[in-house]
Amino acid sequence: MPDFLSALRTVPDFPKPGIAFKDLTPVLADPALFSALLGRLVEPWTDAGITHVVGIEARGYWLGPAIADRLGAGFVPARKPGKLPAATLRETYDLEYGRDALELHADDLPSAARVLVHDDVIATGGTARAACRLVEAAGATVAGISFAVEIAFLKGRATLPDVPIDAAIEV
Repeated sequence: MPDFLSALRTVPDFPKPGIAFKDLTPVLADPALFSALLGRLVEPWTDAGITHVVGIEARGYWLGPAIADRLGAGFVPARKPGKLPAATLRETYDLEYGRDALELHADDLPSAARVLVHDDVIATGGTARAACRLVEAAGATVAGISFAVEIAFLKGRATLPDVPIDAAIEV
């Protein structure tokens, strides 16, 4: 197993004082680590019948489309408000350092969709929880939730729906 942990960069006081941001970009910049990370993220879901991957803006975009491609699934973005051009569903949520919202095109997910929600990092779970609520509001099923990095001491996983959850890297 590649040593993803040693490649992560910790950035103190970002995006605000007191937050120790876990930066995944050094892993993505290394072709071998990037490929290994994608393989690790896809492996738990290969037999899960995933039809769509919902990637959360902004860093869920980094890996979401590649995960979808490797699973033979479609990719649907969950974006910040005002970024999608058609009718949307919106979900507001709390972050460990503020409040935000996500939107999803109201008609991008068919009702039979089995969705893997993906984000780069889980901290408190608020962003992923909001994305799951959007998938459900669209009439689709959340089949699982995927993260590149889990900040385990914040226990965000415990706030998420009762579906399979996987994180490639735990810090």
